[in-house]
Amino acid sequence: MKTSWYHEPWAWLVFGLPLAAVIASVNLYIVANADPDPLVVGDYYKTGKAINFQVAKVKQAQKLGMKFALQLSNNKLLIKPTGIEKTFPVLNISFFHPTLEERDFALALTPDGNGYFRHTFDNDISGKWKITITPFENHWKIQDTISLPQDNFIDIIPDPTKAQ
Repeated sequence: MKTSWYHEPWAWLVFGLPLAAVIASVNLYIVANADPDPLVVGDYYKTGKAINFQVAKVKQAQKLGMKFALQLSNNKLLIKPTGIEKTFPVLNISFFHPTLEERDFALALTPDGNGYFRHTFDNDISGKWKITITPFENHWKIQDTISLPQDNFIDIIPDPTKAQ
């Protein structure tokens, strides 16, 4: 007595395993392409040339003797120049989160009467940040990686090894 093929357990095993592999492969392809990694650089040569240009800006800041002290306490940011006695009309301060690009932001701060740069944040920015300080003319640059909040002042000094 013969039975239909769909009543045989071996038939389901022979067809089921490859079908499960195809379904898993399609699912994996969809998941992998749904959210591409924004941290991967496509043109390494251009990026390398840009890094060399940024290193030159950091060396310029080092040559000029630029230094800043930074404090963030109770969501109040205070940056004061400590290197040279020069006033800056505007400082551009960029905050880059190490893993979440959507949390990156930039500030353009003007000095108060003491020459300090202040900003009050509406939300909490605790954690590790890569900070970049540049003047309005963008002819020098200082970068450092810091952990916030900081109740004490931390020095932000130009270091060409941290330039990117």
